[in-house]
Amino acid sequence: MEPHDVVAAIIKKDGLYLIAQRNRHKYMGLRWEFPGGKVESDETFHEALSREIQEELNFKINVHEKIAEEKYKDDQIDIILHYYLCSEKSGTIRLKEHENIAWVDKKDFDKYAFVEGDGNVLSIL
Repeated sequence: MEPHDVVAAIIKKDGLYLIAQRNRHKYMGLRWEFPGGKVESDETFHEALSREIQEELNFKINVHEKIAEEKYKDDQIDIILHYYLCSEKSGTIRLKEHENIAWVDKKDFDKYAFVEGDGNVLSIL
């Protein structure tokens, strides 16, 4: 099985990072993650990230440079995560898929149970 490309937004504002809690009915439900999703075959990583954030959180972002890439595989998923620094452009966050969101200082990341796969990127922020 080919690994899926997945994009994730590292959105920072006033020194805090936006993290989102996964839907309780999805794989790794209630774990925290950087928001994003799967890249469709006809779109660039930037397009996919903009679309996913618009669909899931109802606001527009500016996508900046890529800061990390991680591979993650278990018995249910095989993905390559591409992390991009992003900033808010417009709109108001409204949860459409996630249980919750939080703006978190990086020193407090350890208080949240992150999805497997996001662990390494936390250390470079």
